[in-house]
Amino acid sequence: MDTGLASSEPPHEPIRVGLIGATGYVGGELVRLLARHLHVRLVGLTGRDRTGDSIGTVHPHLDTTGLTLDGELKSDVDAVFLALPHGTAAERVGAFLDRGITVIDQGPDFRLRSAQDYPTWYGFDHPAPGLLARAVFGLPELHRDALIAAGAARLAGTPALVGSPGCYPTATILALAPLARAGLIADLVVDAKSGVSGAGREARAEMLFAEVNESVRAYGVFSHRHTAEMEQELGALARGTGTEAALAGIDFLPHLIPMTRGILASCHVRPTRPVSQAEVDDLYAAAYADEPFVTVVATPPATGHVLGSNHVRVHVRVDERTGRILAIGVIDNLVKGAAGQGIQAFNLVFGLPETTGLEALPVAP
Repeated sequence: MDTGLASSEPPHEPIRVGLIGATGYVGGELVRLLARHLHVRLVGLTGRDRTGDSIGTVHPHLDTTGLTLDGELKSDVDAVFLALPHGTAAERVGAFLDRGITVIDQGPDFRLRSAQDYPTWYGFDHPAPGLLARAVFGLPELHRDALIAAGAARLAGTPALVGSPGCYPTATILALAPLARAGLIADLVVDAKSGVSGAGREARAEMLFAEVNESVRAYGVFSHRHTAEMEQELGALARGTGTEAALAGIDFLPHLIPMTRGILASCHVRPTRPVSQAEVDDLYAAAYADEPFVTVVATPPATGHVLGSNHVRVHVRVDERTGRILAIGVIDNLVKGAAGQGIQAFNLVFGLPETTGLEALPVAP
């Protein structure tokens, strides 16, 4: 795989990284992973009303890092990760870029290319529409070259802006990308399940143990905001195949299930023509043979197979009886679906080996 790197030698000085929004689940995962990153020095963590507190007061499992929370981001940073509610990051990004700071936004504010989509899907007018064209959609398996190019521009004086994908779109897009690229999707239904950590750390009645335990519920029916990313990215892959219209109307139904971590996306495809299992296998082998974090598996994967890791497992089968295609993708929503993916993009932008800091295998049992 060509990562665009001339050398894997570490830089002479660590990359100084700040994090705004360290107190949430994604922020905690960023601290966990970046604290052990060979080329990073965490020089500033901010959290709401937590000035001077040890990170261990918010995330006890991170207490041994010795890190503390600050009221404001320190000025001497090369990059900043933002783990903020939607609509918040976009108001702050311009100031960071003006200071020469590369931004990795873990929220949705720079995922969509059109400002007109934000009122529809997120309920706010984008405060920095001029920056959307500059942002790179941070899914390395699809946009590796763009991330490397953003890194080259950074060296020339233009800091990078990366909008990290959402968790549901990551699992779904990677499960379907080879089919979309081949123009094989005539109709698509995505049925997906998520653990409760995907809803964030804010206390809400519907997220109480007694409400979630031993129960599964659908939510975001016909309106889940991640649909926009799926249509945008899969439609771009299908451009020129004549199937773009089919991917502008994806039926997406998410469900909340009683587990902490994980996304499983079951994607039901009516193909544009009859297709064999051998043809589909060849498409997926060609697409993912050199990807460090994507594995195509012969049997349906479980979310536990990728727990705690940046790995993705994809399974695809042709139903000989109906002619439909079933593609399944599983990820850990807090790692490949959030923090790990952001770090993977960060590595590419800063000219580092793509897997740095993300080498940990999944955890079991």
